[in-house]
Amino acid sequence: MTQQPEDRYQPSRRDRLRPVEYVGGAAIAAIFVGLITLMVTRDWTLTLIGLGGVFIVVLVVLALLQMAIKPDASEQAELAEHDDPENPPAPPADRGH
Repeated sequence: MTQQPEDRYQPSRRDRLRPVEYVGGAAIAAIFVGLITLMVTRDWTLTLIGLGGVFIVVLVVLALLQMAIKPDASEQAELAEHDDPENPPAPPADRGH
């Protein structure tokens, strides 16, 4: 196994758990729609179709909205590192904001 350089960008815990937040939000919306459909129609087939459809639609919408956000300096540094792993850029300077 190769060793990782110490100056390599390490995502924070919040950055690593962000996909879980999106999947969890989509699951909550899907369960809500599934429960409402089940209580109204009492049809399991329709409930599962609604649950799956809402899960996929909400997940895709959240992913598209995330792609619309401009990356910050740390994300740009990580993207640049993946483009050229032999010559990683210097870490962004803290501007005191």
